[in-house]
Amino acid sequence: MLPIPTHGQKLAKGVGKHLKDRGFSYLEEFAPTNGLRVDVIGINNKGQIWIVECKSSRTDFVSDHKWKNYLPYCDAFFFAVDRYFPQVILPQDNGLIIADEFGAEIIRFGPKLELSAARRKALLIKFAMNAGDRLHFQRENKRFNNGLPFKPRP
Repeated sequence: MLPIPTHGQKLAKGVGKHLKDRGFSYLEEFAPTNGLRVDVIGINNKGQIWIVECKSSRTDFVSDHKWKNYLPYCDAFFFAVDRYFPQVILPQDNGLIIADEFGAEIIRFGPKLELSAARRKALLIKFAMNAGDRLHFQRENKRFNNGLPFKPRP
């Protein structure tokens, strides 16, 4: 039996669909560096990197202080929330996406962020390796049907 997705996972699913529609490949639960884990990261064919942090509730937002550490790892940063989220508590200078499990819409863009060439290259390589690992794990998991959870590279 499959686990029931959390509210945050449903937001990430809708964000992923929207990113695909905009020409991005994306991964959920990606670690750009040790100690950080973003909800959704997307990369397009121009090499632009977007990070989306999904917030399921006021408590989820207020208790999370790590999101500012994600800014040096992307060209654009967004919060994704559902339509009932109290948007006034979100910083107005960041991007905002309204999402549900079926899709998403960008409400506003934040400022363009500066990503160094060396960090961009490292992220692109890590994204590719992580995507390959996930594909391999999925194939092996289907072959052996062992039900083990995927553990991404640190």
